[in-house]
Amino acid sequence: MDTLDLLLHPVRLRIVHFMSGGHTRTTSDLCARLPDIPKTTLYRHVGLLVEGGVLEVADEQRVQGAVERHYQLHRDRAAIDAASAASMSPDDHRRGFAAAMAALLAEFNAYLDQEGADPTADSVGYRQGTLWLSPDELAEMIDGLRNVFAACAGNKPEAGRNPHLVSAIFFPTEDQPSLP
Repeated sequence: MDTLDLLLHPVRLRIVHFMSGGHTRTTSDLCARLPDIPKTTLYRHVGLLVEGGVLEVADEQRVQGAVERHYQLHRDRAAIDAASAASMSPDDHRRGFAAAMAALLAEFNAYLDQEGADPTADSVGYRQGTLWLSPDELAEMIDGLRNVFAACAGNKPEAGRNPHLVSAIFFPTEDQPSLP
């Protein structure tokens, strides 16, 4: 299974999100964090991610006669590179967008289901708007956002830091009208 097929699935995408930040986690950790996913399904998807090189075994320990594996994310394999994105068909893009939206909705529901969830205090946002941009302005905006995200991407988990899921979606909404 190639990286595209591995990552364009909502369950595997949620596993990748949870594994980010340099953590090593067990399947028990994953089951606790993703309780809406049946254990057998979770184990199957972890196996596929390991087989595809997206997850790797960082450590193994014997626990009550069984081997407990600790997994970590292989960051280079956990993203769709520019060449793969360029080769995606419209149906691949539909599938990828649907997987991203399903994973985003599941993560948002998991957040809201936490005791004490407070979207206002946690600065939760899900705004949409239309910006009128030339191709150069769009490229400049995306580059600026990339720089903002890159400045934070190397942050490691530590006291006072919480993970935040960020999704940026850009696409034209209509054909360009003829303007005088």
